[in-house]
Amino acid sequence: MIRAWFISAFVLIAAVAVPADQSAGQPARARRMPAIDDEAPIRTRINAWTVGFAAGLIEGAPLRFANDIARVVNGSGAVHVLPVVTRGPTENVNDLLYLKGIDIAIMNGDPLDEYRSQVPQITQRIVHILNLFPSELHVFVRPEISSLADLAGKKVNFNTQGTAAAYSGPLIFSRLGIEVDKMFIPHPVALEQMKRGDIAAVVFVTSKPVDAFAKGTWEKGFKFLPVEYGPQLADYYSPASLNPADYPALIGADQTVPTIAVPTVLVSYNWQPGTARYERVSRFVRELFTHLDKLHSPGFDPKWKEVDPAAAAPGLARFRPAQEWLDNKLAEQNGHR
Repeated sequence: MIRAWFISAFVLIAAVAVPADQSAGQPARARRMPAIDDEAPIRTRINAWTVGFAAGLIEGAPLRFANDIARVVNGSGAVHVLPVVTRGPTENVNDLLYLKGIDIAIMNGDPLDEYRSQVPQITQRIVHILNLFPSELHVFVRPEISSLADLAGKKVNFNTQGTAAAYSGPLIFSRLGIEVDKMFIPHPVALEQMKRGDIAAVVFVTSKPVDAFAKGTWEKGFKFLPVEYGPQLADYYSPASLNPADYPALIGADQTVPTIAVPTVLVSYNWQPGTARYERVSRFVRELFTHLDKLHSPGFDPKWKEVDPAAAAPGLARFRPAQEWLDNKLAEQNGHR
């Protein structure tokens, strides 16, 4: 009886599951195939010139710059730039090396030394396209902290792992000879703990101004510490400053807080010439460099006006099509003199 019931149930389910098209002697799949085949040219066209772009966190400057690039480059229809939300500029190195579909990325300039110990050929696998914005170091402290030396042994938050602050921050503190109790929790959480006195400082490495400081409300005494540029920071970093215009509620009208900046660069995987991925990035480079002037227009980040296409990135060779574009532009300018 039980066996007969199972057989009957199976036959009933099978009968219900068979589409009407099949009962008529015409498989439903065969009828749908022409529609799918009709879409094949669309899929091919969209994927042929799509460039995967490892950008950064939603709230970070790298993603904002990546979106600006996509707006300009995608407008021509020659390339489809697809910015990807990631864990940050440091993690983007791994994405560029190992994540499928990623052709270009935004990264900081100072992780190369560490990556060389893990990936000895990294400078042959990654090439430079364009220097972007400087990421200023913000060391924001409680009222009782007066100097960087006061932070020794105290809790300092460097944001979550993979972000620029999580890599560059501890590296900079190490170079300055200051050992702190490092924390890696989201900055919004850390800032609340800092207000309660649980954390002495937070370290941001990003393009100024930072909304948390420019728009936030802070009690008297909370401040940015000066970080002096010196020989121990000269290889990858540049002098910078935080000004009243950046943070009027935290920096007096007659004050300037010296700090340093971490270079942020647009890089590509070093695809071999003649491959589809090489041609894809080459087309992207031509479109980007040709339309750089558009990024100076209102509606884009003002820091685009500071970008120098010819600036080099320490330790990285220039992607050949980018160098060729720059050489041609220079020859054209010289020819008009």
